[in-house]
Formats: sequence, structure tokens, C-alpha cells
Amino acid sequence: MNSHSASAAVPDRAARLKAIIGGSTGNLVEWFDWYVYAAFSLYFAPHFFPSTDRTAQLLGTAAVFAVGFVMRPIGAWIMGIYADRHGRKAGLSISVTLMCAGSLMIALTPGFETIGIAAPILLTLARLMQGLSVGGEYGASATYLSEMAGKDRRGFFSSFQYVTLISGQLLAILVLLVLQSTMSEGQLDAWGWRIPFAIGAVLAVVVFWIRRGLAESHSFTNAKAAGAPKSGFLQLLTQHPKETAVVMLLTAGGTLAFYAYSIYMQKFLVNTSGFSREVASQINGVTLFVFMLLQPLAGALSDRIGRKPLMIAFGLAGVLFTYPIFSTLETTRDPITAGLLVMGALVIVTGYTSINAVVKAELFPAHIRALGVALPYALANTLFGGTAEVVALKFKDAGFERGFYWYVTAMIAVSLVVYLRMRDTRTHSQIMED
Repeated sequence: MNSHSASAAVPDRAARLKAIIGGSTGNLVEWFDWYVYAAFSLYFAPHFFPSTDRTAQLLGTAAVFAVGFVMRPIGAWIMGIYADRHGRKAGLSISVTLMCAGSLMIALTPGFETIGIAAPILLTLARLMQGLSVGGEYGASATYLSEMAGKDRRGFFSSFQYVTLISGQLLAILVLLVLQSTMSEGQLDAWGWRIPFAIGAVLAVVVFWIRRGLAESHSFTNAKAAGAPKSGFLQLLTQHPKETAVVMLLTAGGTLAFYAYSIYMQKFLVNTSGFSREVASQINGVTLFVFMLLQPLAGALSDRIGRKPLMIAFGLAGVLFTYPIFSTLETTRDPITAGLLVMGALVIVTGYTSINAVVKAELFPAHIRALGVALPYALANTLFGGTAEVVALKFKDAGFERGFYWYVTAMIAVSLVVYLRMRDTRTHSQIMED
């Protein structure tokens, strides 16, 4: 591919900005819909899994949630190939369509008392669609944002993928708090829980309309015009085995650290540190908000000094401080001290989260980039990120809770070795267009 052939067609600032907004707002809606399920499961569980035992109800909804997680690598595989063959815009549009359909289905499906076993079956089908959607969204949006950002601002603009990921999570929590304050418990139990799923479906329709009006990335159109090979699973493994392994290994420690420091941390503050659920939620919400604001700053820094220094900083700090942070939190009873410790952990992992999307995109040529970004990431995310909470609780149940701290430290160390050995993708990028 010739970068000169693309130079005449390089998008202007307005086109780039529209592309970044279209790509990242869709990501926000995707993650809002994904997290709404977890946030409102206490309310809708009895409608789909009737039982006198609340734990049995929650186990049913948790199992469906897990099924959605398992679908993410499958979504990454199918949708990654689709985005490589039919365009980033097409991939982004179909991913948000699937999410819309899944949310709408949950919002409208009658309960078990009305349609019997069909209710949990439809809930599972909706979650399968959402799992496919989220799995495909990462590769398509990471690729699109990285290709449309422009060489000098690629780290900055691609960092908005994590900004919108955290925004979706915070928005789901905000909707929950608003509904809890404006509706009675009975109303929420009866029908109010359907509202956030309906909101998610409507927002997805708006994003679909926005995304249909986006420009296609020139990386894709140039690869298509040059007759580049077709994207496929075998092509990824046989022609890009090193890059595929690098994505999996650089993701392993980063995604585990992210889930340990953010998602699991809220439960850790309650079960181990002894904070109330309300205080733990406040600490989690405030630190996640600051963490969200840090992403563009770190992304912009990577545009100046390179991606590699940030990843190495995360690796070194993660290895040195993960154990001390968790072990100190065990005995911390002051919310401000706990918040500062959690914030310290999130500052550390920012070296990974802010730039992981662009690093992966810069490793692969355009014709296989969406699949190369999505599939190995999704596999590592499912193996290490998705299991973080289960592993942590298994260690705690076995009476060796600190084993989890060592596990996180060890996986960050594995990723650190990869960071030290790989070339800086800012100066050795496979994204040819400026």
C-alpha cells in the first residue's frame, strides 16, 4: 500500500472529529447497554427466574451474563472479519444494531408468569446478541478510531474508547440512582427495570443513524482498491502469528489489572476492607470518574513520547505496587485513604488502558486489522479479565486471599516482558495513512 496514494484523500479536521464522535459515542451506548444488565439484575431476576430463593434467581441471571461474556470472542471473530471485508462503518453499524435488538428484546419480553420457559430463553438470546455486539465493537471501533485519528493525534483520539467504556458504566449507575430516587421499590420491581433497556435501545438507534453517515476509513478503502488479501482466522494465525501472540500477552496483564483495580475492587472494599456497600460504591464511582478523565491525557502523552514508555511504566509500577496497594487496603478503614489507594492503582493501569487500542491497531496491516485487534484481545479478556473476580474469590475462599495479589503481579510481569521486547508502534506503525 502506498501512503502517497492516500495523501490526496486524507480527511480534514471536521471529518476526523465527526468520525471520532461517531465511533466513540457508539462505544458509550454499547457499554451502557452491557452494564445495565448487571446494574438492574436484582430487579428483573424474579421475572425470568421465578423462585422463592433470591440467590437462585441471581444465579440464573449471572449464568446468562456469563454466556454473554463467552460470546465476546465469537463476536470478535465474526465481526472482525466482517469489518475487514465490508468496511469499518459496516462493522460499527451492525454491532450497534445487535446491541439495540438485544436491549429492546429484554425491555419488551414478558415474564415467566406470562410466557413460561420462553422468558429465560428470550433473555438468553438477547444476551447472546449483546455478547456478539460487544465482542465485535471493540475491534471495529478501535480500528476505526485509530485509522481516522491522524498520525500525530492517534494516541489521544483512540484513548476515547476507554473514556466511553467507563462513561457507559457510570451512566448505567446514574440511571439506576435516578430511578431509585424517583420510583418506589414496587414500581421498579414491577416494570421500572425495563426503562434503562428501552433507553439503551433508543440510544442505539440514534447511534446507528450517526454511524451510517460516517466516512469510511481510507486504510480500508485503499486496501480494498489495492486488492489486499481477504481477512480470515487462518490468515491471522499463519501470516501474523507473532502479532497475534503479542496482542494476547500485552492484553493479559493489562485487562486483569483493569478488572482487579475497578470491577472487583468495589466488592473487595466491602468483603475485605469492611466498608459499607454505599461507601464502596462512592469510592468506586469517584475514582472511575477521575480515571476516565486521565485517558486522553495519557493518550496525548503517548503521541509525544511513544507508546512503549507508557506500557513499561504500567508494567513496572504494576509489578512493584499491586501487592502493597491491596495488602494496605485490607486494613484501611478511612474512605479517603482507600480512595487514594484505589486511585493510585487506576493511575498505574492508565498506562495500558489509554493506548492499548491504538497499539494493537498499529501492529496489523489494514486488510486484517479489525480481526487482529479484536480476536486475540477478546480471548485474553475472557481468560484473564472475565475470570478476575472468580479467581480472587477462590483465593479468598481458600484462606489465601493474598495469592490473588501475587497472581495479578505475575501476569503484569508477563506483559511487562512483552512491552520491553516489542518495538514502539508509534514509530513502526502499520497504519499508513496520515
